[in-house]
Amino acid sequence: MCGIAGIWNRDSREPVAPSSLRAMVASIAHRGPDDDGVFLDGDLGLGHDRLSIIDLNSGQQPMSNVDGTTWIVFNGEIFNYVELRAELVARGHRFRTTSDTEVILNLYEERGADCVSSFNGQFAFALWDTRTRSLLLARDRLGVRPLFYTWHGGGIRFASEIKALLTDPTLPRRVDPIALDQIFTFWFPIAPRTGFEGIEELPPGTTLTITSESQTPRRYWSLRYPAAGEANGTGGRSSREYAEELMSLLSDAVRIRLRADVPVASYLSGGLDSSVISALCHKQLGGGFNTFSIEFEAAAFDEASFQSSVVKRLGTRHRAFRCSGKSIGEALPRAVYHAERPLLRSAPVPMMLLAKGVHEAGIKVVLTGEGADEILAGYDIFKEAKVRRFWARYPQSTWRPRLLERLYPYLSDLQRTSGYLRAFFGQGLEDTGDPFYSHRPRWRVSAPLRMLYGPAIRERVAGYDAIADLRDQLPAEFSAWHPLSQAQYLEAAFLLPGYLLSSQGDRMAMAHAVEGRYPFLDHRVVEFAATIPPNLKIRGLREKHVLREGVREILPEAIVDRAKQPYRAPDQDALFQEGAAGELTRAALSPLALSGSGLFQPNSIRGLMEKGARQPSLGVRDNMALIGAVTTQLWHKQFFQNEEGA
Repeated sequence: MCGIAGIWNRDSREPVAPSSLRAMVASIAHRGPDDDGVFLDGDLGLGHDRLSIIDLNSGQQPMSNVDGTTWIVFNGEIFNYVELRAELVARGHRFRTTSDTEVILNLYEERGADCVSSFNGQFAFALWDTRTRSLLLARDRLGVRPLFYTWHGGGIRFASEIKALLTDPTLPRRVDPIALDQIFTFWFPIAPRTGFEGIEELPPGTTLTITSESQTPRRYWSLRYPAAGEANGTGGRSSREYAEELMSLLSDAVRIRLRADVPVASYLSGGLDSSVISALCHKQLGGGFNTFSIEFEAAAFDEASFQSSVVKRLGTRHRAFRCSGKSIGEALPRAVYHAERPLLRSAPVPMMLLAKGVHEAGIKVVLTGEGADEILAGYDIFKEAKVRRFWARYPQSTWRPRLLERLYPYLSDLQRTSGYLRAFFGQGLEDTGDPFYSHRPRWRVSAPLRMLYGPAIRERVAGYDAIADLRDQLPAEFSAWHPLSQAQYLEAAFLLPGYLLSSQGDRMAMAHAVEGRYPFLDHRVVEFAATIPPNLKIRGLREKHVLREGVREILPEAIVDRAKQPYRAPDQDALFQEGAAGELTRAALSPLALSGSGLFQPNSIRGLMEKGARQPSLGVRDNMALIGAVTTQLWHKQFFQNEEGA
């Protein structure tokens, strides 16, 4: 894992100033504190911050091929580099290192931009071809590693993080109101938008080839599902056979993700997914494997007893880091600085604090369970949609909506009443043909947050429909998929890269130079999971049925049969602490601060603040509104008013 940056003054043809490139590299040094380097070729410059994981002695970047005609800066890992290298050597290619970076260069010589289709990995890279004077930007299939760019001043700048682009003092800093509205609807901006007007994100599974005369984006991979009729059958295969193939692929995904020249560990939340990955790591590495976790002071969020059960079964060397509302509130500004966008939950903050502890323990690489819920239908939202469709057949039923209580046992007494369940989940109940049927209730929670906008933002988004915009991004065959596949696609293609792998993933881990690796997001596992029939993913109201069947022999029964507990962290408690955290909230939402940003209406925010201070337990909507308002204000202060405040 690393940080990359670069400048190509394509149109102005002005030589790249070394100081400009160095400033970009320095701004993201937290991503790669082990080494840094730059390459200059007249109007083109590449920069790199290195986190040394593979080939510690000779894998420095920027790196060139043997004859110096192509140069690369690369962030991430090519996990099948060993096999690819052997094939390339057999075909006559020469290597000077044992790094995966050099494999990219050599495969590019053969296949050009199509080389990305051969990679099993998580990556973002920029490759400069001196022969054609062309620049290739590329990002992995699922969007694990980030890449941003902007056209400005007669050229293009690109980097792993937006803050590197902002080192150019001439680059305008403007909030993108449409992106902000998308964040307040979905939790993320729809790529290529970012919260910064004029700065774009390269979408997952995409390459961008830039020449002196053109720029050509190409989508080289997309997640697809079988048509509904095909998905309903099992193809003559039993549930056990699906489970065995899933575990075979997942085991191999773990095997190649353990490749490193430094110690590797895993995160262990106590849930099924991270427990599976920890068990597979332990199986391949043997005793003494390191695991890490978060423990919460608040019992409603803590899973320590389940973590202990897995640790006892596997015999891992385990270390837990304790989080409180106070520590989360105090670290919130730093999390916003690294996320580079507003957050509607405090959940990313403990992940950043965990990465800090892991880094201090001397670990650079962790395997985690991210992705399992998306590809194997683990989220409650999938079961919720199933219940709502069941309910829609008899909309007057009083007992069918009560099934939702089984999905959300942590709801307050008020939220568990029949009236609340009907009001929240019953909207649009009978419109089962709606492509967003599964997600409408969630988006209705965040939609009223628009009422907080100040006049300038409200005017800019008047008439804009974020949900209609998202509909335009759907593949043509989306309507032919099974409803569960449609819901999974929305999570895997949008929320996963847009929020979980970025704000809660890459940005929080790399704040402390920790590389996360995700076996469930091996594209072979993802593509196979898409073929598993829906009734084998959710059996009754039991999620991830096939995975449970596959891991029963390697995990404690209590973990295998445990109901899904979503990862949550204290929101309101983090904002209304005594001391620094509470002062931060009051300062961010003060009339002076709100007037300075112009993003929100002070009167609406004041009412929300009073409610939060008065009521011991806010509802989901008010929690999101408060966190969203505070983090948006922090984000604006850090990036648009040039006050890092982190």
